Amino acid sequence: MKHWDLVVIGGGPAGLAAAIEANEAGISSILILERDQELGGILQQCIHNGFGLHIFKEELTGPEYAERFIDALKGRSIDVMLDTMVLSLTPEKQITAVNTREGLLQIQAGAVILAMGCRERTRGAVRIPGTRPAGILTAGAAQRFVNMEGYMVGREVVVLGSGDIGLIMARRMTLEGASVKAVVELMPYSGGLTRNIVQCLDDFHIPLLLGHTITQIEGKQRLESVTIAQVDEERRPVEGTQQRISCDTLLLSVGLIPENELSQQAGIELDSITGGAVVNQTMETSEPGIYACGNVLHVHDLVDWVTEESRRAGRYAAAYLKKRESLVKTLLQMTPGPGIRYLVPQQVSCPHEEQDLKVYFRVAQPCAKGELQVWSGEEVLMSRKKTHMTPGEMEWIQIPADMLHQAADTSREITLTLKSHP
Repeated sequence: MKHWDLVVIGGGPAGLAAAIEANEAGISSILILERDQELGGILQQCIHNGFGLHIFKEELTGPEYAERFIDALKGRSIDVMLDTMVLSLTPEKQITAVNTREGLLQIQAGAVILAMGCRERTRGAVRIPGTRPAGILTAGAAQRFVNMEGYMVGREVVVLGSGDIGLIMARRMTLEGASVKAVVELMPYSGGLTRNIVQCLDDFHIPLLLGHTITQIEGKQRLESVTIAQVDEERRPVEGTQQRISCDTLLLSVGLIPENELSQQAGIELDSITGGAVVNQTMETSEPGIYACGNVLHVHDLVDWVTEESRRAGRYAAAYLKKRESLVKTLLQMTPGPGIRYLVPQQVSCPHEEQDLKVYFRVAQPCAKGELQVWSGEEVLMSRKKTHMTPGEMEWIQIPADMLHQAADTSREITLTLKSHP
């Protein structure tokens, strides 16, 4: 059995930021476990720019952003095991992992930070009828083939789903000489950032078909065509609206799922909406000494927010190791009310410290103009006017510390609601 004070599972942007922050907070015995052959996670295949505007105040590509943190590891007492797969995690923070160099590893950690990221939904998750030809990939798989492996995955492309990866790959395939016939979105609104709709679709005259889905896939050896149709309010295809599009490639951008198999093994409580762990404002899960951050917790739009959240996890994991006890004493429940799909953190320890609370959330429906209200029981603690909110863009609100204390003394619950205005 090998021992480290802190073990970080995942060497992407979340794991790197958390490990460095914990080291700066005084923890010298740290191990990063990464299943890939290099650090950086998904950023290594994201060669487009737009990263780092909040953290570094400049525009970087994904590999450049990752390199900032990989360089920051140098000279620090942080051990790294690459090409290492974690097989299990127990509530006692015992980790079983395997690699080709040392075989089966048994590791005992004083604290654990979960930073495993997320994975893409596949064709099986959305159950598209039809044949099973070559040429159907997730957008992320296509991104790796094109950007890292140097393979062109197709020439006539349809994208299903308007998440950010799908939008970015629509542009990328166009720049590589492919013809992107359409981006097809089931919902009446896009699932990606507004800037990506403009820069990736509008600038390249790629049509975005909202309220549509794919009803049939055709092809024997290679994909030959897809059939799309409009959907009604119940998201069912409308008869008579079918349209056949000839193509040799279908890219799926139909959602991301936090990688929480290890969290389930450890008995950690998961949020039914985010698919990630339930955490308090220290990023601690329901298991003391186990923290979660980044896309394993909830899917982010911006890597800068992943970094901010992960630094918090590293800082509080270090505080836990110094005291060897959970910092949580009295809990407030954070509840998404009408108009709010989910919020993070889901719990708040109060009184914990005299700090305001930053709450991340997503709205349930697009809202051109509305009012956010923070409730404690039947009392409105604060309200903020907001404009142009969509489910595809994560939002946040800062709740003052004195309001948290007020809620702790009364209802023990805080509810965030959104009231739309015409």
